[in-house]
Amino acid sequence: MKSFISEDFLLRSDMAVAIYNYCKDLPIIDYHSHFNPQDIAENRRFDNVTQLALADDHYKWRLMRANGIDEKYITGNGADEEKFRYWCATIEDAIGNPLYHWTHLEMLRYFGYNGSINKERASYIYAHCNEIIKSKDFCVWGILKKFRIEMMGTTDNPLDTLEYHKQIAGHRKNDPTLTDVQPTFRPHVGVWGAHFEGYMVKLGEAAGHEIKSWDDLLIAFSRRIDYFHEMGCRISDHGLDFLAYEEEGNEDAIFKKALRGESLSHDEANRYRTALMVALAGLYAKKGWAMQLRMGGQGNNNKRMLQETGSGSGYAAISDEPFALPLSKLLNAMDMSKALPKTILYGLNPASDAMLSVMIGAFQGDGIPGKIQWGCPWWFNDNKTGIQNHLIALGNNGLVARFIGMLTDARSFMSYPRHEYFRRVMAQTVADWVDNGEFPGDADKLRHIVEGIAYRNAKNYFVAN
Repeated sequence: MKSFISEDFLLRSDMAVAIYNYCKDLPIIDYHSHFNPQDIAENRRFDNVTQLALADDHYKWRLMRANGIDEKYITGNGADEEKFRYWCATIEDAIGNPLYHWTHLEMLRYFGYNGSINKERASYIYAHCNEIIKSKDFCVWGILKKFRIEMMGTTDNPLDTLEYHKQIAGHRKNDPTLTDVQPTFRPHVGVWGAHFEGYMVKLGEAAGHEIKSWDDLLIAFSRRIDYFHEMGCRISDHGLDFLAYEEEGNEDAIFKKALRGESLSHDEANRYRTALMVALAGLYAKKGWAMQLRMGGQGNNNKRMLQETGSGSGYAAISDEPFALPLSKLLNAMDMSKALPKTILYGLNPASDAMLSVMIGAFQGDGIPGKIQWGCPWWFNDNKTGIQNHLIALGNNGLVARFIGMLTDARSFMSYPRHEYFRRVMAQTVADWVDNGEFPGDADKLRHIVEGIAYRNAKNYFVAN
């Protein structure tokens, strides 16, 4: 049985097809991912399709669990072919789920397989894909070239030596056509979290400056930011599962208290978080970096499975904790200090969509087009409905033509068709506005807008300086 993936997949009108053609072959600026830099530096090859498609994809793991598959065949020690077979048996019933579309696009774009994916075909698909994987060009660099990945941002701990990024830079000297892989400064534990005291010791060692006070902390972070900048970093990333704002309190005294291992009060902890976020934003602004703030997530809900499978294995959820007021106060504090960098706000809860699409308008300026961005439909919103709703809300309340578009946000090198998926849904959404008589069918203007969302806006926003 032939797959439903056609040239006009998700495109319902001639206008949608024309708009998609404007952007379908553009390069990709993948400004946020979770790929392992070592895999890129060493140009990793894969033993089989399971390693490529399933080993690092918690989206797929969640669906397999929902289908009653034993953990042995998800993150456990089950045979790779059996894991793939169970995945095929899961995906054939995934009606309405974006993974149904993504998986068929993956099989078509990576392996030229355009048939149905189901348990009956699993053995054939497995053998077919593995034969192609054996070819000399099927490697990480080959994948990045195939999908025209012009720039990629990884996510990196401030303690990281960035040794693999150095190796990647060396490869690019020999071959400038290779992807520009930039580190991203992700100081999650340094802002708050477990193992705080030990982390501060390691941060001081990495920065060459012992941390005993608040000023020492800022010096250490500043030095690490300088180092990351030298290595090509132009983006920071903060996962804010809890967002609070507190003006009152002496951050130096609070930090020293935490450094001694003493418990902080609720207000003290919030003051520390607030002061550090404002200080870091100022350091980013001086470097011309973009700052990403991710809100509305609730990680590691299943503690039993956290112990069994580890963090990041598919047990996160959406939080319904409101954050509009502390977010506004935090951005305002940065702006009042002349320390608000280019900033991207992500909300995992769709209930925050309208709020975020309006909030960004309160802090635009400085002559920078789209300085404050409402980040793309992320994680659980990365589906057809989420993308449509995102574009419509941004169109209603902002300037969608300045939107920086999609990211991969994945650990799996099999994930790049998600950009095609986004571009197709975007093309149909824009076409609806035109077909409904809500925007002129001016080909040059439509091409400019769509090329901007798909590629050019992100390229300009994250350009290395």
